[in-house]
Formats: sequence, C-alpha cells, structure tokens
Amino acid sequence: MSSILVIGARGQVGKEIQHLANKYPIFSFVFKDKEELDITDKKAVMEDFDNNDYAYCINCAAYTAVDKAESDVKIATAVNVDGAKFLAMACRKSGIPMIHFSTDYVYHSKNNAPFKETDKTSPKSVYAKTKLKGEKAAQKANPDTMIIRTSWVYSSFGHNFVKTMLRLGEERDALGIVFDQIGSPTYARDLADAVLSILNKVERGQLDVNFLRGIYHYSNEGVCSWYDFAQAIFEMEGIECNVKPIESIEYPTPAPRPPFSVLNKNKFKNVFGMEISHWRDSLIKCLQSMTEKELSN
Repeated sequence: MSSILVIGARGQVGKEIQHLANKYPIFSFVFKDKEELDITDKKAVMEDFDNNDYAYCINCAAYTAVDKAESDVKIATAVNVDGAKFLAMACRKSGIPMIHFSTDYVYHSKNNAPFKETDKTSPKSVYAKTKLKGEKAAQKANPDTMIIRTSWVYSSFGHNFVKTMLRLGEERDALGIVFDQIGSPTYARDLADAVLSILNKVERGQLDVNFLRGIYHYSNEGVCSWYDFAQAIFEMEGIECNVKPIESIEYPTPAPRPPFSVLNKNKFKNVFGMEISHWRDSLIKCLQSMTEKELSN
C-alpha cells in the first residue's frame, strides 16, 4: 500500500485530507505537523525521508498570516521558501513527486481576465513574495513538483473568512466588507478531494505520473467580491446583519491585496478530467458540515 505524507496536517487542507482519508483505502496516510516534523530544519527533513518509505508528499504547510508576515519576514521565509525547498530536496532524493500549494496573491496587476498559469506574476506582499519564491525553490530542487495555486480558502476547520463572518454576524448589527477585491472562494474539502482523486488515478495507472509537475490553478467556479461572499454566508444561515460595501482604502491592511485574482482553471480541468463545483454550492456543503459538527459535539 502506497504511503502519502501530508505535511501541515493541522491546517485547513490537511484537516480535510484527514477527513477524506477513509474514502481512499488504496493509500496509507502519514500526517505530520510542525511538532512532528519541522520543515525548516533541513537535517530533520532529510532524516525523516531516509527513515520512511513515502510514495507521495503533499505539502499543506505554510505561513499564511498575510498581514503579520509584513513584520515577520524571517519566519515567513523559513516556512514558505526554505521549508518548501527542503521537502522538495527530500522528495527528489527519494524519487517521489511533491504536491505544493501556493496562492492567487502571486498575481497583483490591473488584469481583468482570469489569470492563466503562464501569466506574469507580480507579488506585492511579503506573504505573496515568499510563496512565489517557495514555488521556484521547490521546482528547482525537484522538477517532479506540482504547484497548485489556489484562492480564498475556507473550511469547517481552522480560522477563515466564513467562520469570522458567522461570528461577527451574530455579534453585530452591521458590517463593512470590501467590494473591490474580486476572486473565487475555495472550499478546502473540494481541493483536498481533487488532489487525492488525482493521486488515486496515478496509483491505479489511469494517469501518467509526469502530470504531477508544473503549475496548476484550482478554486471553486464562479466569481465574487468579499462583500458578495459575506452576503451569501448570512443569506444561507439566515443571519440578519446589514452588510455595507466599502472600498479597500476604507479598510487599510499592512499587506496589500490583489484587486482581482480570479484563476483560470481550464488546464486543471482538461488535464485531470474534473468538474469543479460553483462556490455557492460548496459554501452550502461547508455550512452543513459545520452544523453536523456542532450537533455531534
């Protein structure tokens, strides 16, 4: 049975992979977070791979505190660049592919059409710059690295926009949410399932392993602003909160956000033969999952 190493096991995507693991009995899973393996420690990473027989590595670990990264450059670089590089080096030494997640924030321009993988990158924030450097470092260290750029990730696990809106919507009568940042929400469970489905096809010989390299885009279908996203959350949950559209300039943040970062996913869909759910449909599923978790507690 082939083993999949999942790094960043306590993050949103890592948690969703754990949730879905039983759906893929063809694999055995090894879940590790920074307590089990510090990916910024090159020696520890190399020793871990020397002592284990992994067939695939999924790197869900990242420094994702976008604003905090502006003043925490050293740690953000260590995790997003060095950590990605060390994992890729270990994967190459073991002769296995690595799947690594990146971000839509690497695009920051006046483009108003969905970005393709071949479009020019122009990261502005420390977070975005370190994620792009991490992509390049990983690919250089191991050509068999698959980069998946994704956007606006949320889940029933961890901290995210959906959970924040649910909390604030119950606490306040009105909220101001930016309407001039446009993108596509991504349900982490959809992303996790897509990745595991791809590895399942490779393992069964239905897909050439050589497709596990290069850059791909993945997010849910559809386009919205953060304002639209918040409105949908309150609408679906029946929360009465007056959401007011505001401009980004009215809500200044240490790290600049792209005004438009919609991803073109045609390459992903065509290569892997997958359909992707609309963000509203996936939001409904996530909210239902949250309700089920609350009822089970």
